[in-house]
Amino acid sequence: MFKGVTNLNLDAKGRLAFPTRYREELANHCNGEMVITIDTDERCLLIYPQPEWEQIEQTVAALPGLDQAVRRIQRLLIGHATEINLDGSGRLQLTPPLREYAYLEKKMVMIGQGKKFELWSENEWTSRRESWYEEETPKVLIDALAGLSL
Repeated sequence: MFKGVTNLNLDAKGRLAFPTRYREELANHCNGEMVITIDTDERCLLIYPQPEWEQIEQTVAALPGLDQAVRRIQRLLIGHATEINLDGSGRLQLTPPLREYAYLEKKMVMIGQGKKFELWSENEWTSRRESWYEEETPKVLIDALAGLSL
């Protein structure tokens, strides 16, 4: 399970050094083979180990293609999916279209989200995080989490 927030830098060639604390787990779990795609609701990227991505891709591809909302998700999520591998130095190469979509320049933030990672521009992450702090938690969520001790 991937968790935590890590500040990263993008080099001049569009590479990022993956946090060291995840490299061994990724090497064992997927041999460093991952898929990166866009988030269809936020301006960030999603990075999946290959086995987790395959499950998502099968599920999304099996949805009824005549529904316009489904086609939108299929086009965006699967259409932007790019296979990437950690290089010998633990770096990932991000393509220009993916960097443009997520406004990635020099400073970025990686968020562990269990079975995947989110990659944000530092400015976009800070802005969205602040707006989430200000949002009121829906009652249905409060009720669902009532028994959880934090």
